[in-house]
Amino acid sequence: MNYQKIKQQVVELYRQTSCNLPKDVEIALAQAYKKETSRNAKNILATIIRNIKLARREKKPLCQDTGIPLFYVQYQRHKYSHLKLKKAIKEATNIATETIPLRPNAIDFETGKTIGNYPIIYFKEGNKSQITLLLKGGGSENISAVYQLPNPKIGAAGRDLASVEKAVLHAVYKAQGKGCPPYIIGIAVCGNIEEAAYRAKNRHLKKISEINKIPKFGKFEKNLLKKINELGIGPLGLGGKTTALSVKFTGRYSHPASMFVGVSISCWALRRRTLKLP
Repeated sequence: MNYQKIKQQVVELYRQTSCNLPKDVEIALAQAYKKETSRNAKNILATIIRNIKLARREKKPLCQDTGIPLFYVQYQRHKYSHLKLKKAIKEATNIATETIPLRPNAIDFETGKTIGNYPIIYFKEGNKSQITLLLKGGGSENISAVYQLPNPKIGAAGRDLASVEKAVLHAVYKAQGKGCPPYIIGIAVCGNIEEAAYRAKNRHLKKISEINKIPKFGKFEKNLLKKINELGIGPLGLGGKTTALSVKFTGRYSHPASMFVGVSISCWALRRRTLKLP
């Protein structure tokens, strides 16, 4: 397998992901613009849409904050080496940081020095091979959260969908405009903290138009999105009825003593793209 070629393809994956917003997100923003009644909100959405087109035309990152690069790698074990793929991705990250360029976001905690960008990579064996890159800025990462239920502090008394809803509304209301709305929100219920955070974030890999296969959860997503937009936070937190574009939920499992709700909030610049390998 030519890992040098894969490295070059990952550099291009970085370029395409950072400079091009996914079509489904762009469509959702255009639809939000048409529905908005607030003049201020419409102006903000129009500026965002112009920025998207300009970034694509100029081949420059549509936002300087590309966060901590997150890779989801699925590979066929008999065709690819886990370690060689990891090496190719890390080397591609260094090249992309210099050549696109990307803002160096990784800071060594011990020395305080900037060390470029440091990718987080999740590997999974499967019957196909592909590399998916998710770029999520630090502003939206800062307003994401994990809640433990029950949680009297936010009025969530139970371990049910009603309490999950209260946790999400609390997170969004607390965030206001600090994470660059309109938001795209991933939610996961799990029995431990780390999986709740992981599953909530990988909801961002789903297209906005994708409908939850479980009708109960699909209805929950639709109703929660409506309630979030009724908060009136609006684009960039300056008012309007477009606080969020999408809500994606998964209810995995819980523990008799523990239930955690991961709430991963992305800004409007939800950048994701997949490279298919032979």
